[in-house]
Amino acid sequence: MSASPVPPTTAIRLVDLRKSFGDVVAVDGVSLEVSDGEFLTLLGPSGSGKTTVLRMIAGFEQPTSGTIELAGVDVTRVPPYNRDVNTVFQDYALFPHMDVLANVEYGLKVKKVPKAERRSRAEEALATVRLEGYGARKPSQLSGGQRQRVALARALVNKPRVLLLDEPLGALDLKLREQMQVELKEIQRAVGITFVFVTHDQEEALTMSDRIAVFEVGRIAQVGTPTEIYEHPATPFVAGFVGVSNLLAEGVAAAVLGREGIWSVRPEKIRVMLGSPAPEASERAAAGVIREVVYAGMSTRFIVDLDAGATLIAVQQNTHATSEELNSMRGQRVTLMWNTEHEVPVGS
Repeated sequence: MSASPVPPTTAIRLVDLRKSFGDVVAVDGVSLEVSDGEFLTLLGPSGSGKTTVLRMIAGFEQPTSGTIELAGVDVTRVPPYNRDVNTVFQDYALFPHMDVLANVEYGLKVKKVPKAERRSRAEEALATVRLEGYGARKPSQLSGGQRQRVALARALVNKPRVLLLDEPLGALDLKLREQMQVELKEIQRAVGITFVFVTHDQEEALTMSDRIAVFEVGRIAQVGTPTEIYEHPATPFVAGFVGVSNLLAEGVAAAVLGREGIWSVRPEKIRVMLGSPAPEASERAAAGVIREVVYAGMSTRFIVDLDAGATLIAVQQNTHATSEELNSMRGQRVTLMWNTEHEVPVGS
């Protein structure tokens, strides 16, 4: 008989966390558990409270009420330097006059770790972030992605239980940011440390996370895996913020779906068909006119005004048609078709 799996231990527990700045309530009753070794992303628009929550976990902000536990210990009033966490910021905060190795060693030097040990640990941390041989360089001699790796190595060298990352890829260009997303997840798997990552970039959150907590005006609107968040949004806000979603409600839902309530259909689930083809038994069909065609290289977005009164977006991969052929569809009458299993109910 096989042994039962060992349940994960809790790295972070937030209980009814609140934070006010004068009359402004930035965080309004957030409760959340993060498991050891998990990559959790706090996702939301500017002003939604995600960064304030991260700063309270780090100890940089004191909650107005509620508690913060790290590994089962209440650290709500414990100063930052006595918490087993490290933070990586968007601006890197590297010392420009120190070389890379000295930057990575700095925290260990403050803790009076012997020189040989801190040198060994710093070189190991640089190897972890794929910067072997860069120790003698100054930050000014590195690219943005390399400086981000140095900041990450400086945090990892302390072997914290939790690593907090405050929009660390925000200053990078798109291609480098996409590359760093993959590398950061690989590093997290390799070191096994709990990562709590703050971003407003939905694609970044979907790419990297084990789970995502979606923030809306100081509260958590939904927590789940990337698949759960994307495929089964709990609220209209989540459906609209995480990716692009078509929401059908009230009269439009009744006319198109024959159902009441609010329903989400993702654009990539919809096919654009010229004319008026008959749907299969498992399909839904909605007639309309293409108002706009947006060519985006790998894909094209069709904005379609339905006869039923709504506007839907459909996305099609550009596997065969040219941009000229696609642009010629503007103004044409079409039928949008999708499988009924892709109609997802959305909570009010």
